Amino acid sequence: MSLKIGIVGLPNVGKSTLFNALLKRQQALVANYPFATIEPNVGIVEVPDERLKVLAGISKSVKIVPATVEFVDIAGLVAGAATGAGLGNKFLTHIRDVDVILQVLRDFKDSEIVKEGSVDPKTDYEVIETELILKDLETVEKIKNSKDLKIKGEEKKRGVVENLFEGLNAGRPARIILAGEEVDLARDLFLLTMKKEIKVFNVSEDDPRLKEETGDTLYICAKVESELSSLSEEDANAYMADLGIKESGLDKLIKRAYEALGLISFLTTGITESRAWTITQGTRAPQAAGVIHTDFEKKFIKAKVCAYDEFIAHGGWKEASEKGRVRFEGKEYEMKDGDVVEFMVGS
Repeated sequence: MSLKIGIVGLPNVGKSTLFNALLKRQQALVANYPFATIEPNVGIVEVPDERLKVLAGISKSVKIVPATVEFVDIAGLVAGAATGAGLGNKFLTHIRDVDVILQVLRDFKDSEIVKEGSVDPKTDYEVIETELILKDLETVEKIKNSKDLKIKGEEKKRGVVENLFEGLNAGRPARIILAGEEVDLARDLFLLTMKKEIKVFNVSEDDPRLKEETGDTLYICAKVESELSSLSEEDANAYMADLGIKESGLDKLIKRAYEALGLISFLTTGITESRAWTITQGTRAPQAAGVIHTDFEKKFIKAKVCAYDEFIAHGGWKEASEKGRVRFEGKEYEMKDGDVVEFMVGS
């Protein structure tokens, strides 16, 4: 599976600058006026995973294949987007296709970059959230008034819709309104405010918050990320050290998105390649095998598994097996992050 992250924000908050930095090449039209990005720009970014280099060294792999994240730079919106203002409905439709909404909020001052109103990330966040809530309210109201909910046996669904209608009207997002079984019952409504959300504050390069490594909020300087993207790995590391930053904004974003969606990676390694595969926490071995090839799930027999740390400590399958660190797991085994695996499948 590939994670899809939608980058959203009001005009001129720095989201396209950040997007270009993440992709390490200029794909979006970055201009100093609202709605410069008219169509969503999509790019695939490799998920940083140092474990792959180590595995490739042990296995003498010809190539390394990291997991990937798909970033979508979605055109800016304004207040009233839910009813069609600006690029409203187009913007909201594009959001439906992503797994995580990444809200870029401007928290720096720059007289050369035009912005309507004052720099106020709290208000900017509320504008975006309000538009998403209003669009969901429109969706829920249509369903609430439809004949489908009056069919016998739809009582639970009707209750969820009523609950959503009341909560959204009060300005609360669906992710806060619903819990437990209600979440499953509302899944086919495809509500925008049910999506996982990450707030990213775009700050200046001398902002001390850039050095913060924990918490629910990310602080990133899009200009710094743009500069990092043009440097070699060695020079980028030296630049981050000068700034007192331990990891790039890209690494922070991907890690946070993985955490938000409960994603992990299992690893395969051999002469041909060392590769990372993305799955959700709790995925069982046959379904993980199916990520590699659909036939593998149907023909699954067992999985040969070794924890990454054990695998590298013993220098590969042979030594790890001799030391009793390799396990053979069946259909009920839940995959762990960093499992090094070989799947045995029938013909």
